[in-house]
Amino acid sequence: MIDFSEWVSVASQMTNRSLAGSRVLVDDTAENNTYDSAENNTKNNNKNIEKFLKSSQSWGIIPTTCKKDADFDATQSLENLKNTTINAPSLSGKDAIDYAQKHMPVMQTLLSELRKKELDLQGVRIAVCLVLEPKTAVLLRELHAYGATVGVFCAPDETDQRVADQLKKEGIVVQANRSWTPAQTHEGALKLLDEIQPNIIIDDGASFARLASLERPQIAEKLIGVAEETTSGVRAFEAMQEAGQLNYPVIAVNNSALKTDFDNRHGTGETCVTTMQKILGSACFRNAKVTVVGYGPVGRGFALRIRALGANVTICDTNPVQSLRAVFDGFEAKNLECAVTSSTMIVSATGVRHTITLQHMQKMQENAILAVIGGIANEIALDEIRDFKPIVGTSQRQIQVPNGPQITLISEGDGTNYTTGGGNPIEIMDFSFAVQVSAVAYLLEHNGKNANKSNNGKNRLNAGIYQLPEASDNQIASIALEKRGYSASEANKNNGYRWDLTRFAEEESN
Repeated sequence: MIDFSEWVSVASQMTNRSLAGSRVLVDDTAENNTYDSAENNTKNNNKNIEKFLKSSQSWGIIPTTCKKDADFDATQSLENLKNTTINAPSLSGKDAIDYAQKHMPVMQTLLSELRKKELDLQGVRIAVCLVLEPKTAVLLRELHAYGATVGVFCAPDETDQRVADQLKKEGIVVQANRSWTPAQTHEGALKLLDEIQPNIIIDDGASFARLASLERPQIAEKLIGVAEETTSGVRAFEAMQEAGQLNYPVIAVNNSALKTDFDNRHGTGETCVTTMQKILGSACFRNAKVTVVGYGPVGRGFALRIRALGANVTICDTNPVQSLRAVFDGFEAKNLECAVTSSTMIVSATGVRHTITLQHMQKMQENAILAVIGGIANEIALDEIRDFKPIVGTSQRQIQVPNGPQITLISEGDGTNYTTGGGNPIEIMDFSFAVQVSAVAYLLEHNGKNANKSNNGKNRLNAGIYQLPEASDNQIASIALEKRGYSASEANKNNGYRWDLTRFAEEESN
């Protein structure tokens, strides 16, 4: 049976499908239909299968022995796996988008359901600022098909050029080019704002909405609202609100359970591991001493997975509760100043500027590997290294730290999975973009053209940060379960509960 480290690296990077939540064929000769735990073995007590099963638990993989139900086949050789698996990065722009669309039924079903409830996108102008790759293209396609005027901006290092070119052919406004200079990037962002004149922005890192607030205030003041995708973006909007500069409603998509619990932990956590394997080799985590900085959903998802691949992991987090959570997950928790000196690999997962300072880099070991899986500008203080200039498309390179060691920098210190890899898995982004669609619908329901007619303006959203109602997550999760052949359980609606019925009252009645 194929080595687990090799299998996850190839299966993830070639298909861009989610391994978490997938059914994986581990033994097509066994009599049982599924394996319940790592202790179950095949009839021949196959040690390779046992090892695969043990590792797969931390990756959220569902082992199966039923071939027709399997999403992936781990029983074949590595060579056969490579020869029989679709290679998504090699597809044309159109084929890559079509391939992603085939595996994104949740968002499409949700749009259909919302349309039945009178979601009307005709005349709505939506500017999207997200990593531009096939999954994002599916979101753009769907919004466009439902009548919205849609445009997208993306920075050069986050742009899949084949996708950008294809979307232009499909009539979607695109301001993105992988060869742009910083000045051209800025100009392109403003061009999209001017051309689309958006009343809704779907944002990543609050980048586009802040640009509108600072350089196109006449557009910002007319916004119905913003749907924000990321932790760092919500943090930026909170700072704007605190400073009295937030003049429109923001839906914190990132705070949705369907976003944080899946996109962050299983999407980013998974693909950052396999992208680093792609760059450094499938066995790169075996016996490595890895410091993960930040134990939020991204850091936790990453740490649990690399431990299953053989890494010795230390966690550094400024939050005592998160640090304690790491300890109870079986990790050591240390101060970053101490941890960097003994680590062969340091990975930042905070989304906070200058998490890794120049002083931290100066204390690192010679040839230590340094990467970011959070993903904001200068999460590593590379701006303090005078002669450092990022090169788009560089997966790794050696840099000399002033008065310090030579270290290996991954993906130019930017978010590893979307700059060098294929981004988060298709199924995971299906959930996230379904939440984005819900956010758009919520903004239109409360602040759209028909909002005042339906509720006399009573439920209008003022400037501020809002979270989607729990019912939104439940609707999306129910669709996702149904598409995968599962369902949630039903509660007993008549359980005899009364607030005044305590254990003492029950004992007396007996």
